[in-house]
Amino acid sequence: MSFDVEQVRREFPILTRQVNGRPLVYLDSAASAQKPRAVISAMTRAMEGSYSNVHRGLHTLANETTDAYEAARKSVAAFINAELGEVVFTKGGTEAINLVASGLGADLKAGDEILLTEMEHHANIVPWHFLRERQGVVLKFIPVLDDGTLDLAALPGLLTDKTRVVALTHMSNVLGTINPVAQVISQAHAAGAKVLLDGCQAIVHQAVDVKALDVDFYVFSGHKLYGPTGIGILYGKAAELAALRPYQGGGEMIGEVSLDKITYAEPPHRFEAGTPPILEAIGLGAAVEWLNGLDREAIAAHEARLYNRVRERLNGANWLKVIGEAPGKGAILSFTVEGAHAHDVAQILDRYGVAVRAGTHCAEPLMKRFGVTSSARASFALYNTEGEADAFVDALNRTQAFFA
Repeated sequence: MSFDVEQVRREFPILTRQVNGRPLVYLDSAASAQKPRAVISAMTRAMEGSYSNVHRGLHTLANETTDAYEAARKSVAAFINAELGEVVFTKGGTEAINLVASGLGADLKAGDEILLTEMEHHANIVPWHFLRERQGVVLKFIPVLDDGTLDLAALPGLLTDKTRVVALTHMSNVLGTINPVAQVISQAHAAGAKVLLDGCQAIVHQAVDVKALDVDFYVFSGHKLYGPTGIGILYGKAAELAALRPYQGGGEMIGEVSLDKITYAEPPHRFEAGTPPILEAIGLGAAVEWLNGLDREAIAAHEARLYNRVRERLNGANWLKVIGEAPGKGAILSFTVEGAHAHDVAQILDRYGVAVRAGTHCAEPLMKRFGVTSSARASFALYNTEGEADAFVDALNRTQAFFA
């Protein structure tokens, strides 16, 4: 396959708009990506032509919607090389992590250890802190080196006979670092620990094979993967899901209910209490199928070229501090501008039509590790162009001049 960025851009209606009288340069895809017509149309068709609740009705609309909903599950399962029963729909990556933390946490006791990293998103820190606060679980962290890579030399010393869970990001949302997760998984399993990977960033930029990784749990969100908000995925090995306690109670997740006892449905439905995100699941299925029609390796190469182009043009800018320089990192540039707050940088860039993120990026421990209170972040996606990369650099130079 080949990759034509201009052809792809035509599939994203929002990219034709202007911001502050200038063409939109959207460099905030790590926070949430824009949506192609394939996703918009799939959700519109479902609402206009065949909407009903799923799994409960016997009429035509119910059957059609159920088929579409389960077809989306099938698409996602194929996308990550999972079995159908191993794919749970959640309302987002955050809920997926909370689901696992709640289920595993029910069997943890004071003194049990959970190993995280210093580069985690809050979504992969806070749920484990709940277990620390409520059950006396001990949290430990793999350090991050100055270049933004994990200090894997420290890993053997951090894994003990008390380590129950290792939870880490596959790709950092701040640094762009792509972690050597296969190595971590192997060492964690050797120590008897289960592994959860936060794949919210990685799944967008590379093919993921959960069986090849041998990971116990893998989570990601739909809205970063060119799908809608309000939908996420929890992959769990069949045996792990079967052993995991239900996260929420209600309709759909039960086998039988009586006044004195209940039984539970088999996974994945055991973890999908109540009316699920039906339209969002259909939209995510459409996003996955749309991505399957593109050359993922060519996209990754395109994104890397954009990042490298920006870095080369900014080479020698002594007013710029880049956070994270890991070899082979993804196309995320987190940075600070000397003498300027990240929020001010983002607002001035917006005057030139350039949309970037500013703040802690839900990674306060990582900000502290690098000695900053906030940073700006430009994240590149498949629909960005070399012209947009240049527009960003030009706007950033003008922004820096404002503070010089």
